[in-house]
Amino acid sequence: MSQIEELAERVERLLLRHEEVQRTNALLQQQLAAITHERDNLRSRLNAARSRIDVLLERLPREPEAADGKARLQDGTTDGELRSVG
Repeated sequence: MSQIEELAERVERLLLRHEEVQRTNALLQQQLAAITHERDNLRSRLNAARSRIDVLLERLPREPEAADGKARLQDGTTDGELRSVG
């Protein structure tokens, strides 16, 4: 084979390889766009859930603290106290 034929063959292989790389790159860009969209959607859902939790937390009743600084629970005991059942 002459040098020109070898060079032409190498150029052909390089062109094919270049086309493969371009197709792979296009697929990767599509995947990145899809994953970016999914991430943004999940972030939005997370923020909405956090907002709903904050609203629910605000609706919880706040018990005044006892003189000793411990919050009274609904059953009259303080936080950390054991109550007898029975």
